[in-house]
Amino acid sequence: VQLQASGGGLVQAGDSLRLSCAASGRTFSTHTMSWFRQASGKAREFVAGIFRSGSTIRYSDSVKGRFTIVRDNVKNTVYLQMDSLKPEDTAVYYCAADRGLILSSMMDQGQYDYWGQGTLVTVSS
Repeated sequence: VQLQASGGGLVQAGDSLRLSCAASGRTFSTHTMSWFRQASGKAREFVAGIFRSGSTIRYSDSVKGRFTIVRDNVKNTVYLQMDSLKPEDTAVYYCAADRGLILSSMMDQGQYDYWGQGTLVTVSS
């Protein structure tokens, strides 16, 4: 599986942005898809994830209520809709995929086999 993330950019606080992660291959629907982010000088952290069946979604507390993750198994794409952006959301955002992930490990970046190249989101105050 190859992942291509896009949609990052420079926005102002309060604005919205939608990230996309397009996946190659015919097994997209069998993979759990997640977004992680890494701010400058900080460790990479979990943002949002959607289980392979689409039945279960998880968000970090810092983005809950502002971000929405959606997957389109026809387009082999997962989206991260980011609303009410804050300066602290500034980071490089990465999409990740894994086929064998169990639900309890969704937030563990070490469990993911496939990663996109990252897209930079900058939120100015």
